[in-house]
Amino acid sequence: MSLLLTGVTVGDAADRAVHVVDGAVAWVGPAADAPRADRTWDGGGALLTPAFVDAHVHATATGLALTGLALHGADSLRSALAAVAAHVAAHPTGTVLGTGWDETVWPEGRAITRHDLDAVVGDRPAYLARVDVHSATVSTALLDRIPGITDLPGYGADGQLRLDAHHAARQVAYGSVDPVQRATAQRATFDAAADLGIGCVHEMAGPEVSSAEDLAGLLRIAGEAPGPQVLGWWGELAERGGLDVVAELGLAGAGGDLFCDGAFGSHTAALSTPYADRPDTSGALRFDTGQLVEHVRACTAAGVQAGFHVIGDAAVDQVLAAVAAVAEQLGRDAVRACRHRLEHVEMVSPDAVETLRSLGMVASVQPAFDAAWGGDAGMYAERLGVERALGCNPLADLSDAGVAIALGSDAPVTPLDPWGGVHAAVDHRTPGAGMRPFDAYDAATHGGWYAARAEHAQGPLAVGAPAHLALWATDLTLSGVLAQRARPTCTGLLVAGDVVRGAP
Repeated sequence: MSLLLTGVTVGDAADRAVHVVDGAVAWVGPAADAPRADRTWDGGGALLTPAFVDAHVHATATGLALTGLALHGADSLRSALAAVAAHVAAHPTGTVLGTGWDETVWPEGRAITRHDLDAVVGDRPAYLARVDVHSATVSTALLDRIPGITDLPGYGADGQLRLDAHHAARQVAYGSVDPVQRATAQRATFDAAADLGIGCVHEMAGPEVSSAEDLAGLLRIAGEAPGPQVLGWWGELAERGGLDVVAELGLAGAGGDLFCDGAFGSHTAALSTPYADRPDTSGALRFDTGQLVEHVRACTAAGVQAGFHVIGDAAVDQVLAAVAAVAEQLGRDAVRACRHRLEHVEMVSPDAVETLRSLGMVASVQPAFDAAWGGDAGMYAERLGVERALGCNPLADLSDAGVAIALGSDAPVTPLDPWGGVHAAVDHRTPGAGMRPFDAYDAATHGGWYAARAEHAQGPLAVGAPAHLALWATDLTLSGVLAQRARPTCTGLLVAGDVVRGAP
């Protein structure tokens, strides 16, 4: 079957057409010269682009936030608890699951405690993740379901959990989600992504954030009907069976959210020097370097991409040292062929940037983090001090050094918002740290496929490339959208030539 998209603007050229045959781009050129096709779709002057790729997503948690209790808009402790109370009234049974609260912007100046939560939810189990999803407040009823929770690192008697205690609580809380609720949440994420022109999401699964069952269900649902493609990663060390899950489910890589540290907001990102507002801690590394060397070696020997969650500079340096050690053992070419990934990589030195480049690694970054917390007066500055804060997320340095970059949202940490992510990458809160507009756009489209080792060599609109395409309701060219920081509405989406949104 063939489809002709005609009367569209491609890049900065108006009145163009794209011929799609058997799911791939077969021809691009002036509409007047277009070949015949089985079907024709008149774009009416819309902008046609490659579909976006969100390179870091948690689909089930995102869907639960979309369909349930999202606290991102709460501007005070009081309003957050009011939202919880309203949710409890509307959903009188089951575990209360919420995410997105951020005490750093609240006038009360403190986080939710379990006593606050118990007063609202009563004897129901409840789990409310902080916005960075690296700590949470839970109710007494949930604590009572977790044997030995009080002995785990990160336990707080006030119900505020970090580190191992948080991971244990998250597993129990999300383990209470039944298959119907899970599938509903996953479909909600697919629908939201398609509405935004996202043709592919990178699902960052793992034993500390979801389950193999959750990931298998997600992949199954994604294959049942036309929609955004899902590429999966599993964040578990090879020594603990991580590569077995990769092989069993046919995943893109072994890593992603393999947590080597935590997050700035929860004081768990691993720093080389202490936090400015908590000089008693520098965060914590989750693994010994030797464990990471063994993981990278096993992945590299198997030709599998490894990936790591790293935010603080100590975690970044530890992983780079591990990858460099494997390059010495197995050869730099073998390491480069795997395109091992760093997720977030927010605090990275010039030496680390050069190591990333030389080892052929990918920086999977979230520009919305800088938009939300960067600059000289945001959460980064509070946690790290102004000097270190302004050095976070050095996107221009990574881009200028030739490091491969892919953009993502880390949804539900920040919302699915591909145009917003592109614009945030350009309009960095630190002057001079932002990317050039077309570089940012490329990182949000082609960069995601490159990060998955699935790019088309000549680019996403070249003849032979899979037809992952989006139509946008705007009179602007692509240059105009980028220059004006526009966020046009998606009116059509094709994934591998299948129509997901719009009607030809």
